[in-house]
Parts: sequence; structure tokens; C-alpha cells
Amino acid sequence: MKKKERALAIARILDEHFPDPPIPLQHKDTYTLLIAVLLSAQCTDERVNKTTPDLFQLADNPHDMSKLPVRQIEEVIRPCGLAPAKSKAISGLSQILVEKYNGKVPDSMRELEGLPGVGHKTASVVLCQAFGKPAFPVDTHIHRLAWRWKLSTGKNVAQTEKDLKKLFPEEMWIKLHLQIIYFGRAFCPARGHDPWACPICREFGRRSMFASKKDS
Repeated sequence: MKKKERALAIARILDEHFPDPPIPLQHKDTYTLLIAVLLSAQCTDERVNKTTPDLFQLADNPHDMSKLPVRQIEEVIRPCGLAPAKSKAISGLSQILVEKYNGKVPDSMRELEGLPGVGHKTASVVLCQAFGKPAFPVDTHIHRLAWRWKLSTGKNVAQTEKDLKKLFPEEMWIKLHLQIIYFGRAFCPARGHDPWACPICREFGRRSMFASKKDS
């Protein structure tokens, strides 16, 4: 089976299990989504969702957030990890949004990546989930699954993103990003992975066995 055929077969399995995946980070608008995604770096979505209500009670827009002391932001977001760096980034990007963008989150990759603490993956998530623009955010989890499912041999997330974009039609990227995340959590974890309990690994493991028997 060619890689592109494998990719589309995997997409069909993902559709069967997660046909309409919701955005896992709780938010009410583009700005709160941006902050939640920034906080999710090296942190679980569950922890972020427990932390952001306290933060957004203090400030849920760039105007109010830019007025908060960085130390106060840091104390609230401490459970998410990397609090000193994240709090400075939240304060800094909020000030830039107020001064440069009239309090609005920009909708271009270049402008988003120009904000403090906003890397390529965070910008990609905001572009596709807030603005509906085609992007394929790849984090370490999607990178791991793409390698396990033989969709990419990329040694880093940047190469894996390029490989996945070549394999799947652009109109599938936004949903696939979320489907892979949910599927990985439910069936294909990094630890304690049982290939026969995973619909994708089971399917293609079986095909590999058939192929090896034919060759023997």
C-alpha cells in the first residue's frame, strides 16, 4: 500500500471514531484561545482548562491583561509550568495587541509568530481553529503518531508537518489535527500502547503480516 493510500485509509478510521472533534481548550474568543494554546506548551489541556478560568476572571482581553502585574499572572498560571516565561509572554503579547492591533489578534502566520511566546505550532492552532485558515499544527504527540503510523520519517515536528501536508488534502488539515490528538489519547498512547487495541495499528499490523506471508 502506498503512503498516500495509507493516509486516506487512516483518515477514514479517524472519521469513524471522531467525526466531529471539538476544540479541547476552553475559550470564548480568539484572544482567550491564543492564551490557552500558549499555556498548553508542555502542559495538558486538562490542566490548562482548570487554570484559565482563574486567569480570565482577572482579565479576559488584552487591554485588561496588559495592566496586570507579570507577577500576578505568574502566580495564577503556575500550575501550567514554565510560569515565569509564559507570564512575561502573556503580558508582552497583550501589550502588543493593544498598541499595534487595536486589541485584536492578527490572522496571519507572520504576525502571530511575531508575538512573544507564540511559536509556529501555537500560531497554526490559532489560524485554523479561530480563523478557519488551512494549517496543520503538529506537536510532539502528532509527530509520534505520524512516525508510528508510517506517515512520516521526519526527525522533527517541522518535517513531519511538511510530510502530512503533502499526504492529506488541504481541506482535511483542520479536522485531522484534532482527530489525531483525540485518537492518540483514546487508542494509541505513548506508554502502555497495545497495537491490537488500536484500530489503526491493528489494521495496518494485520496488513503487514499478510504482506510478509505473501513474500515468504
